[in-house]
Amino acid sequence: MQEVIDAINSLIWSEALIYLALGAGLFFSLLTRFVQVRLFREMIHLLFSSKESAQGISSFQALSVSLSGRVGTGNIAGVAAAIGFGGPGAVFWMWVVAFLGAATAYIESALGQIYKEEDEGQYRGGPAYYIEKALGQKWYAWIFAVSTIIAVGLLLPGVQSNSIGNAAELAFGAERSLETSLGVISYTKIFTAVVVVSILGIIIFGGVKRIAHVTQVVVPFMALGYIVMAFGIIGMHISELPAILSMIVKDAFTPMAGVGAAIGWGVKRGVYSNEAGQGTGPHAAAASEVQHPAQQGLVQAFSVYIDTLFICSATAFMILITNQYFVTGVENGVSGGLLMSDVQANSPAFTQYALQSVLGGFGKTFVAIALFFFAFTTLLAYYYIAETNVAYIRRTIRFPGELTVLKIALMASVFYGTVRTADLAWGLGDIGVGLMAWLNIIAILILFFMGSPAIKALRDYEAQRKAGVSQYSFDPEALGIKNADFWTKTR
Repeated sequence: MQEVIDAINSLIWSEALIYLALGAGLFFSLLTRFVQVRLFREMIHLLFSSKESAQGISSFQALSVSLSGRVGTGNIAGVAAAIGFGGPGAVFWMWVVAFLGAATAYIESALGQIYKEEDEGQYRGGPAYYIEKALGQKWYAWIFAVSTIIAVGLLLPGVQSNSIGNAAELAFGAERSLETSLGVISYTKIFTAVVVVSILGIIIFGGVKRIAHVTQVVVPFMALGYIVMAFGIIGMHISELPAILSMIVKDAFTPMAGVGAAIGWGVKRGVYSNEAGQGTGPHAAAASEVQHPAQQGLVQAFSVYIDTLFICSATAFMILITNQYFVTGVENGVSGGLLMSDVQANSPAFTQYALQSVLGGFGKTFVAIALFFFAFTTLLAYYYIAETNVAYIRRTIRFPGELTVLKIALMASVFYGTVRTADLAWGLGDIGVGLMAWLNIIAILILFFMGSPAIKALRDYEAQRKAGVSQYSFDPEALGIKNADFWTKTR
């Protein structure tokens, strides 16, 4: 099974996708005149500028839902894997993906807002919607919707819950175990799986508003707590920070470290973590109540910075500054790194060892708790994304109890993922991420050549901003944007 998954991943995550992700980010950065830099202050201002309505959630709630998807296992176990397989230089390429990906995140999220719909009293939108309306290719939209439901409803949840289970087992032990049809499983993992699935069920059966209300409280709390802990550890080793930064940059380009491995793993884990171009962010962006589509696009661009430049960097610095990393295939360590060949690089173990080296046993427990919040909120985002794509499909075909089936399937995937091996879970998750990235990035690139609606929206927003309007408006017909039915009706 693992060999088959690895073979599929080698095709999906070929150099073509790596260059596509980086190239699209650079392309949209140039087209928007590096909007991720020019309008940085505006992004922060917009975070709290809109309020929740009966149909939509606020910009901050949309950011929280989006961040709950971006900030997850990738920020702890994913960063460890990038360093473990690609070397310290992989961190540099994660930064590159984040910087360029912020422009891609603006494009896809603005498109999500432009082509959103009102469905049964709430806003819906995402790549499937703008692929159908802007590209006019319903078959393509269906492929994305089905692929996304499979990816975020069945494949990716296992990655998140697997890391929760591994972290809990490392923190609380695995002395007692039970023989099951899935193999020998520790009681720690079984108990963890039951708790996670139970809490998840209570929230997702409450709908998108409950998800938004939970994430707007949990996400800022967990992110701030994790960053404060990281700053504390970095502060204790502050004299070593310049050398760590130098090592990251040098290792990103040295043949000895393997430029291909560093770039490949940096981009793969970067895309997995911040989701720029992956097509997941536009779902939350479309659900928000804003005056102009460009506003939520800018907010979503800022979320990429929070995810990678803040949280992923915090993890990377903790691992590197405490010397708790290795590169696979190297027998005697690399750049002073400590080889721990008995530990899976795809697990959160390296991050836990980094904190344990400074804080003792509390370090492992802290990472287990942080990972629970990070991964759990991502599971909430995954459900919402899957639900949105089910809603897209049921516009054409309805099945009795389709959302109930989705909820049960996702919860089953979470339970299974908690007790299975990390490599298998990550392999399945990488397939899901890769498929979504291919489909979405190609779509938004084609859309540029079919009228570039997201670019037109940005120019319109900047023109109104320059004019000093007190309230923004969006007239898609005046801008030559077709099929933006929601905005045409509400204008």
